[in-house]
Amino acid sequence: QVQVVESGGGLVQAGESLRLSCTTSGLTFAIRNMGWFRQTPGKEREVVSCISESGGSAYYEDSVKGRFTISRDNAKSTLYLQMSSLKPEDTAMYYCAPATYLPSRGYCGPVAGWRYWGQGTQVTVSS
Repeated sequence: QVQVVESGGGLVQAGESLRLSCTTSGLTFAIRNMGWFRQTPGKEREVVSCISESGGSAYYEDSVKGRFTISRDNAKSTLYLQMSSLKPEDTAMYYCAPATYLPSRGYCGPVAGWRYWGQGTQVTVSS
């Protein structure tokens, strides 16, 4: 059974940092491209960042470039997102999931039909 558990969110002030973690089980984590996604009420879930299965390549949505860093520990089946210089517009529920990641095309998105979304972790940034 696939399980995805996100953690590390919280309430911070603008300019502060947070580190999100995503632990997985029942998933062939080490051979999966993975991604972080976020959603605010009334809006579609959007891509934040993707990382290749080896960790050697990463994609960042323009608004988080230079501020967020995605990483992974395949031995622990865990995905991370280090978020720095947080802004109020980063406020959202954050989720992780396997990703379709095509570096040559600059494409990053959730795997089509993925249905094992976790509960997410809420990040709230006050101004």
